[in-house]
Amino acid sequence: MKFTNLHKIILLALSFTITLVSCQSNDSKKETKTESNLTQFVDPFIGSGGHGHVFVGANVPFGGVQVGPSNFNKGWDWSSSYHYTDSIVKGFTHLNLSGTGMTDLSDFILMPATGKLKMWAGNQSHPNDAYASFYSKETESVKPGYYSVMLDDYNIKVELTASERVGMHRYTFPKSKKSRVIIDLSEGNSDITVDTYIKQINETTFEGYRFSKGWAADQREYFTLIISKPVTNFILYDRNDKVEGTERKGNYVKGFLEFETTENEMIQVKMGVSPVSSKNALENMTAEIPHWDFDKIVDQADEKWNKELSKITIETPDLSKKKVFYTAMYHTMIAPNLFSDVNGQYRGTDKKVYDDPGFTNYTLFSLWDTYRAAHPLYTIMQPEKMSDMINSMLAIFDHQGKLPVWHLRGNETNTMPGYSAIPVVVDACLKGFEGIDIERAYNAMKVSAMGDFEPGIKDLMEYGYIPADHGPESVASAMEYAIADWAISKLAEKLGKTEDAEYFAKRAKGYAAYFDEETRFMRGKLADGSWRTPFDPVSAQHRVNDYCEGNAWQYLWLVPQDPEGLIELLGGDEPYIEKLDELFSMSSDQEEGASIDITGLIGQYAHGNEPSHHTTYMYAYAGAQYKIADNVDYILNELYTDKPDGLSGNEDCGQMSAWYILSSMGFYSVNPANGMYVFGRPLLDKATIQLPENKTFIVESENNSRENMYIQSVTLNGENYTKAFITHKDIVSGGNLKFVMGDKPNKEFGKKDEDRPKSKVY
Repeated sequence: MKFTNLHKIILLALSFTITLVSCQSNDSKKETKTESNLTQFVDPFIGSGGHGHVFVGANVPFGGVQVGPSNFNKGWDWSSSYHYTDSIVKGFTHLNLSGTGMTDLSDFILMPATGKLKMWAGNQSHPNDAYASFYSKETESVKPGYYSVMLDDYNIKVELTASERVGMHRYTFPKSKKSRVIIDLSEGNSDITVDTYIKQINETTFEGYRFSKGWAADQREYFTLIISKPVTNFILYDRNDKVEGTERKGNYVKGFLEFETTENEMIQVKMGVSPVSSKNALENMTAEIPHWDFDKIVDQADEKWNKELSKITIETPDLSKKKVFYTAMYHTMIAPNLFSDVNGQYRGTDKKVYDDPGFTNYTLFSLWDTYRAAHPLYTIMQPEKMSDMINSMLAIFDHQGKLPVWHLRGNETNTMPGYSAIPVVVDACLKGFEGIDIERAYNAMKVSAMGDFEPGIKDLMEYGYIPADHGPESVASAMEYAIADWAISKLAEKLGKTEDAEYFAKRAKGYAAYFDEETRFMRGKLADGSWRTPFDPVSAQHRVNDYCEGNAWQYLWLVPQDPEGLIELLGGDEPYIEKLDELFSMSSDQEEGASIDITGLIGQYAHGNEPSHHTTYMYAYAGAQYKIADNVDYILNELYTDKPDGLSGNEDCGQMSAWYILSSMGFYSVNPANGMYVFGRPLLDKATIQLPENKTFIVESENNSRENMYIQSVTLNGENYTKAFITHKDIVSGGNLKFVMGDKPNKEFGKKDEDRPKSKVY
């Protein structure tokens, strides 16, 4: 066939079009792939400076190990064993806290080294005989599931990754006749070892345990370690005394695994961890990382994180907001921690070993913090894990006779006031999650609330309040109990336990006993019925006054279960609103000796500490939803940033981040057990929540900007929606929630009584 010039032109044009379409298609695929890689927006350094206390290192979602660098403890801001400002690392540990206000863990330290054998980690002054090393921020890199750094003292590159129960290390050594990996069981983060043990099994395998006493009073952890290169010399020390042989039991045992290395030789180490035995630790390792493909484990960890992060996809033109959001999601999934082996075994609070209970066992429940928003968020994001978490709490009840307060690796720490597991359990029961024995759960709650377990319960039942002269934090404790008691009363109603429902409903109103009509604050009341004096509503003496990590201004609003009752106490809508306005507008000055947890201040509102978290949303109960916007907007934009000091207070095991996730989508769980979320000010243009059964719940914000922060109108599934809240049932049913935003308050939105949130179960 003979081609004319016209034919040639047509063919050339067609060829160009096909090529262009092909390129566009490939580009589209690239964009899709890039956007699906949500871990790129996670920066684990956010919150590692300032007072954030977050973990930095390698882990997987809700994993049983957190493998990361450990600095010397220099105070409160090193609670996670790491701080962004530091430059000395004593080693790399396998169990670490994230965002807590207390110090512990940092168990099973490994440290690669060369040259002269140095027997102890050292301290901040870094003496010459210490094995700790300086490092530079420029060589430090971290992403979900991976961490690396160069050790300046040894010219060794350290890389870390993790599976659920195993930490994997890759060290790139220089040429040295004296290279080693140090196992130091004496080192932790402010705890004390009571028994340690190391045994060499063969030239590449070692096992042992570390028993310690700290915040966790009786912590028992086991390990098995396998190194990729045969050890030519194994040296044991107990404290500073060299020990002959291949095993040692003592209080401060250390092992030195020595070998020769060539230039840039890679040595890999796998450490399986178990709360039960070294045998189980080896089984964990064999099941999870049976090979030496380090990069494969990094990729698998990335996949696991992407799977979880993709449960909420967002649209915003601000890259920094995207980083803050997905880092927040990441933070909510560091804890609770997996606390059972691959064979299902775990160690209970009673220190007995339990066989596979038929559910996945978890630990590290920071419930005073997380019951407020993290656990309500899990009911949306992690429905498949709810029964496991609740059954873990019920198992703890069976072992220790009460529900957990602050549970840490098989130990009840009894930290913080209240019995805050109760709202979490009730919420799960009322939302209808399968796999939970509701009668069993109810019994555990009733026993925990009626027994002589928590401070002031006996007094509460005798006096109707907790006398301030019978112990500190009386107001804080009683108000936390009242929140939980309300939850019990609602579950009792559902179960037809009328007498119990009435009893706990009355106890839930007990907060009113602390309201002083003269000062219009919740005050400490003495056993004779008089008020504790002197009284200063700004005073916040740490753990010694009537409040917990707060003052009277902050605790006045700790009534999420009954805002209507609080409105009545304050004299109605207008006086209530005026009081709230005063909270946010007054001076933020703190007296000397005030609790260090009171941070992120707007007036006397303290976003850095959990009892304040719902307070911004309390306006809606008085028909003034529009007043929420200014404060929520400020918090979202100013108190959360993508910098290392980007959290205004310690992360508290995901609670600080859970507030951000919910609030940035436009709503918040004021009452954490009634299945309802109050509207605030949506930060994102669009958020899509992936739900089971391929359903989605889409939240959109039209005309959204920093200036257009006020809700003008709302539609739900295309229908006009006038309520100032949305229910959990609406969210998990799937659909579309649309906010229309503007630069002026719509004072009528949510004003009518029928449109206000209420103290009932939705």
